[in-house]
Formats: sequence, structure tokens, C-alpha cells
Amino acid sequence: MSSLAFPKILLKYSGEAVAGKQEQGIDPEVLHFMSKEIKSIVDLKVSVGLVIGGGNLFRGEELNQDGIDRVAGDHMGMLATVMNGIALRDCLERIGIKTRVMSAIPMPGVVEHFDRRIAIQLLDAGFVVIFTAGTGNPFFTTDTAACLRAIEINADLMLKATKVDGVYSDDPNKNPEATFFNSLTFEEAISKKLKVMDTTALTLARDNNMKIKVFNFKKQNALLDIVKGETIGTLIENG
Repeated sequence: MSSLAFPKILLKYSGEAVAGKQEQGIDPEVLHFMSKEIKSIVDLKVSVGLVIGGGNLFRGEELNQDGIDRVAGDHMGMLATVMNGIALRDCLERIGIKTRVMSAIPMPGVVEHFDRRIAIQLLDAGFVVIFTAGTGNPFFTTDTAACLRAIEINADLMLKATKVDGVYSDDPNKNPEATFFNSLTFEEAISKKLKVMDTTALTLARDNNMKIKVFNFKKQNALLDIVKGETIGTLIENG
């Protein structure tokens, strides 16, 4: 533990990441890869909290544009995150990782209701704890939920998993001239409108001094390198 730069982390995956190349549904191969990466740091006694989105199963924006109530759409999106959480829990448990799923919306008999004290106790006991259903409230993204949970569990670092190497000035898949940032302050990320995550999430992290590392989750051993203090991805912190 003494050799680790970040012994407790909160890891945020998007729902789209779980979908793999299909861009919808759940790709078992992606889940298996994620689980092996998580196991590599759990084996080092890193405490891992996890938040996962639901965009692979439900896109509320499209229905909202078609007239569905925003609150109803957000609640449906929260339920999608629970489905992803259950799928990831199953995959983690099959490779021997003790895992619990907690939901901000009570679902007795399906997953546990979120309780901060119990979550911290589970993390200290070596469980991976997957936090689902966002904050339990509409109008908040899963990025904001991830920042909130990271602060609540006293994480040393929040990790935002993406499909590129970190934060760029533009989409590097569309603009090869996009500039890569090794580090940013929260103020820079907000003022430059880099779209790494929404302003509410960045502001919450900034005000509570929660460092954020944006990295490419598809790179093997990325999590291992990060918790050991290797310089990869983009670090966002207070200036």
C-alpha cells in the first residue's frame, strides 16, 4: 500500500464504453477486459468504488426531444445504470472479486440501497462497490454522481474512463490537429469548454479538491499504471 500513489479510487465508466463496437447493449468481452483491469489493482489492495453510465441501454435526450417528460426520461436512465452495474458485478464475481451494487433508488431484493457508511466499510473490507442510479435525482449526470461518490468515500482520485488518451482541445478522432493536455486546472477545463464532463461535476470536484484523471480505459494496465503514479492521461486539479 505504501508504494501506491492512489490507494482509494472512484472509477467512472460511460455506458457507451460497456457497449463496445456495437454502441448499444452490453458487450461481454468489454466487461471481461474491464474486470481484469480492476482485478489487477484490487490484488494490490486498492479500494475501488465504481460508477457506470447507462447510455448503452437508454438515451433520454432522444425521447426528450420527442416529447417525453425530462424527469421520466432521467429515471429511466437511472434504471439503465443499475442494469449495467448488475452485469459488471456478475463479471467481477466470476473472477473472484467481492462486489456489491448500491443504488440511489431503493430496490429491495435486487441491489442494496446506497448508504455512505456501509459503502466505506465494504471498501475497507476489500469489496468493489458499484454505485448506480446516479444521485437518485433527475437533472444530474452520472459524471456528477461520480464526483459526489468520490468525495463521499474520501477517494484519493476520481478516474474518468474514455476512449481517447485524455483531454484534447477537440475530438482527436475528427481533428488530428487537436491539442492534448497533460494537465489542466478546473478553471481551465470550465473556461475552455472542453466537454470532458459537465460544469456541475467539475465545479463539485473543484470545490471539494477532488483530483480527476481522464484516461484511455482500452489501454491494458492503464489502471495499474495510474495507481502506481505513472504519468498517463490528463490530470485535472486545482491550480
